[in-house]
Amino acid sequence: MKFTDITKESKVYPGEYLLHKPSSAIVLVGAFSRENDSIRVFKHGRLFEDKIENFNKIALSNEEHKTFRDKKCKKCKGKRR
Repeated sequence: MKFTDITKESKVYPGEYLLHKPSSAIVLVGAFSRENDSIRVFKHGRLFEDKIENFNKIALSNEEHKTFRDKKCKKCKGKRR
């Protein structure tokens, strides 16, 4: 897992996970605004806003992405009721 800076060309979407550098916490994006130079995120169940420069995008390698994608629900196992 690598962390990359958010540039002017980067796109940040609601529901995406980012690293909040000052607190070293993984947060969930709620809103992204280049005009206001801010991102609203959920951290520990609370909404807060900070500058874009205080966040990094999370970049997964192809191997890491595949392992997360292949995980399935253990309850379901594909059976129909």
